Amino acid sequence: MQQRTFFNMKGYFFFIYFGLGGLFPLLTVYLQDDVGLSGAQIGVITSIGPVVMILIQPVWGMFSDYTKRPKLLLTVASIGAGLSGLTYVFAEDYFLFVTIAALLAVFQSAVIPLSDSIAMNYVRRHGGDYGKIRMWGAVGFAVAVWIMGNLSDLFGLQVIFYGFAIVLFISAFFSTGMPNETATAKVDLKGGMRRLVKVDGFMLFLFITFLVYGPIMANNFYFGVLIQFVGGSLAGVGFAFLLAAGSEVPFMRWAGAWIYRRGILTILFAAALISGLRWIFYAAGPDPVWIYVTTIMQGFSIGLFVPAALQYVSEISPKEVRATAVSIYAAVGNGVGAFFFSMSAGLLIDWFSILAVYLFYGVCTLSGAFLLFVLVRKQPHIVRKPGT
Repeated sequence: MQQRTFFNMKGYFFFIYFGLGGLFPLLTVYLQDDVGLSGAQIGVITSIGPVVMILIQPVWGMFSDYTKRPKLLLTVASIGAGLSGLTYVFAEDYFLFVTIAALLAVFQSAVIPLSDSIAMNYVRRHGGDYGKIRMWGAVGFAVAVWIMGNLSDLFGLQVIFYGFAIVLFISAFFSTGMPNETATAKVDLKGGMRRLVKVDGFMLFLFITFLVYGPIMANNFYFGVLIQFVGGSLAGVGFAFLLAAGSEVPFMRWAGAWIYRRGILTILFAAALISGLRWIFYAAGPDPVWIYVTTIMQGFSIGLFVPAALQYVSEISPKEVRATAVSIYAAVGNGVGAFFFSMSAGLLIDWFSILAVYLFYGVCTLSGAFLLFVLVRKQPHIVRKPGT
């Protein structure tokens, strides 16, 4: 029974991230090349989602707390996201694109937090490794961009919307076999925030998350634009994402052991430093071959930063407000950070070029790495031994 549950959770993560990987990295290319929108317009479309998620995600959380049926909500959200993404096929007007992006975000704001919460609570109660479940999302994302990039070369970019809908419906099937795990702690943003601002390192880490994780999220939209700018093809975009997202898999698998040996903050610092150096390298406009070669840096940065950041927030937060802390952390990284860096990217493309976008990302991420180094010096006990 437990093996079947793990299989369904892994299957859900694989297909939900397959859908996200097949759509968002190529959506920006579609809006720029096929529709002919400006950088600023694309910036609005790519940044409207994070804003909606900040507003709607707590509503899904309240529904989950009230109904005690997160699995059902996850199924509904997966189907709703698939149908919303499919409507891109019929859109031609800029404002309709914005509306669809907002509608898709309403459902998307539930699928990742609910699935993460279900998986985290299940392994906490029954044993297991969240990283080994979550890595199947990285596998799905990597395979998706490669497959959809090649299909787009053959049939046109609109194929990404049909592919997105199909795999989201498949993910909904897997969600029905997931456990109906609910968090034991309630999210109290107002009361919890009053306590969390007094937690040593929490507010600083939120700012670091904004600087480091925001560019990581925005890169999913603009990496394809960079590949094409330096002379790559749509198939090349898919190949680059296959290497980049695929490299996350082994690092997510090893993350738990590395965090235990080296300490959470040390791993976070190393991940942020590598990520920042990667963006600076891309700002130089290298040949596509060198971008493909260096994509393994994504595995080291994202594959380690995501599980380590979540663990750090859980470690430093009082148990009673841990759910609130994780919710705020997710809102800053996935919401505020993704919005700011997606919106700014569109403007920088109009004013300069995609290379300026990655220079900006690099400077911000390296600033976050420096602040993590400061945090390492302030909290040596967390560096030495997680969980103390």
